[in-house]
Amino acid sequence: MIDFSHLHDYLSPVSKAELNEDEEYDDLQVGNIIDTYEQGHIPNLDDADVIFLGAGDERGNGRSNPAISTPDVIRKEFYRLFLWHRDLRIADAGNLLPGRSQADAYAALKTVLTELIDAGKTIVILGGSHDLTYAQYQAYACKKYIIEVSVADALIDLNEGSPKKSQRFLLDMFMEQPNYIRHYNHIGFQSYFVQPRMLETLDKLRFDCYRLGKVRENIEEIEPVLRNTDLFSVDICMIKHTDAPSHSLSPNGFTGEEACALSRYAGMSNNLSTYGIYGYDPSKDRDNLTAKQISQMLWYFLDGRSVRHKEAQLNERESFLEFHIAGADISTVFLKSKKTGRWWMQLPDKNFVPCAYSDYLMASNNELPERWLRSQERL
Repeated sequence: MIDFSHLHDYLSPVSKAELNEDEEYDDLQVGNIIDTYEQGHIPNLDDADVIFLGAGDERGNGRSNPAISTPDVIRKEFYRLFLWHRDLRIADAGNLLPGRSQADAYAALKTVLTELIDAGKTIVILGGSHDLTYAQYQAYACKKYIIEVSVADALIDLNEGSPKKSQRFLLDMFMEQPNYIRHYNHIGFQSYFVQPRMLETLDKLRFDCYRLGKVRENIEEIEPVLRNTDLFSVDICMIKHTDAPSHSLSPNGFTGEEACALSRYAGMSNNLSTYGIYGYDPSKDRDNLTAKQISQMLWYFLDGRSVRHKEAQLNERESFLEFHIAGADISTVFLKSKKTGRWWMQLPDKNFVPCAYSDYLMASNNELPERWLRSQERL
């Protein structure tokens, strides 16, 4: 049972009246359905499948003002959307209080997330600067949970010489001992922004990095990556400027539709327990277009979560089609879900890992899928 009286010390309430300018929400709009922490109302977090949490601290970008109201700009757009998934119960825990220092902000986020993760909840964080991902990771590390981490970002934040924490927080995550990262995936990096030696280092660690162009060729190939992910972190600069004008990093990036697809894949994951969207700056937004983009990503996350409820367990073999491959270079078993069409393949240790239809086609032609090889290397 979640002790909200303990979390109360770290949180400030939200005002639905201010978000909707004193207008009533429609019965099927998110704002009417979501159980929100408001003045005088404590939400029932125990019954919630997905909990939203505002964490607007931006000191990691070098700003002195924590700007905790940033998540409310996203909420304003998100609450106006119509929720089609009445099987899902959603709640909003309000906004994290900023604290006096950046360390206070990290500690507060870690404390709240730890309690919610331990309660078996899925938490969506409306950030703040991207370095808050470190506190997101700390919520697992403090409990010694070994996890798989995925980050979608045009940059790889390993810039040791930067004074901004948001540009170097991955160093802390990777170098901290003891370390609880089983595997790391970086999705959508743009090569001209990345020092080549960074990629060499990550490859030596057997981490997987997916270039923007490669992902966009067939975005469905990323679904198995996110299916295995426990912690997902997105920097909004992964989206091209025209679709997310609050950043000016690059004219190139994922389209808004592709960002929604990634968000939906994250929602479909049985493993995922925290999803953070960071880097939104409302002062640079145009017509709230980026806030609208993020709100639609949140909607698609819930859409994916609804699919997740429908998926069978792997031991329920009657719910899967089974394909046996026996070749000179590879002998394995593939499973395809009758309910969702997703694929899994069996490794030599008899465990199944998420894969794509393309992996099955390669194995059928007696070619070793790269996903199979990388999984074997990590074993």
